[in-house]
Amino acid sequence: MTDFINVMLYAMFVENLALVFLLGMCTYLAVSKRVETAIGLGVAVIAVQTLTVPLNNLIYQWVLAPGALSWAGLAAYDLSFLKLVVFIGVIAASVQILEVLMDRFSPVLHQTLGIYLPLLTVNCAILGGSLFMVQRDYDLIDSVAYGLGSGLGWAMAIVLFAAIRERLRYSNVPAGLEGLGLAFIVTGLLAFAFTGLTGLAVS
Repeated sequence: MTDFINVMLYAMFVENLALVFLLGMCTYLAVSKRVETAIGLGVAVIAVQTLTVPLNNLIYQWVLAPGALSWAGLAAYDLSFLKLVVFIGVIAASVQILEVLMDRFSPVLHQTLGIYLPLLTVNCAILGGSLFMVQRDYDLIDSVAYGLGSGLGWAMAIVLFAAIRERLRYSNVPAGLEGLGLAFIVTGLLAFAFTGLTGLAVS
């Protein structure tokens, strides 16, 4: 259980996908104007990451990895070159299911997120979670922890950023920095703060 928590906290803070690797910036900047919308998208990212990272782990370990097909007598085959296509397919299916459920049970949030919800299919933060899982050779339990932690970390980053942007509406901003200019500066400052956690050992 300690390893599970360590992997999850490490993914949330030390290797935050949004603020350390700067993944998913298009959605991060576009949907962070209101805290309510940011929370909705954050929950969607948590759900997609928690589902797709372990699922992609199972597919990779049992089908795609070198020697993974030994259970079928095909140990000589290496299908790891297909991982990008397969991972995107799994993510697309998961996002589609999430979109249908959100449209059914939370139509207001579904309408608010608009085009950005289906764009999670090609969000580099979502795909990055699965690719990092392969790169670090996580087992199934660690991949669940990493999927949950990376989703929570990305959601935390966008909600924090949205809260700051809501407050900045009432600030006296210099003429050349209104809108995205100030948003990039705030993102950079947040990224500096999270990058400072690099090397932190979670005990």
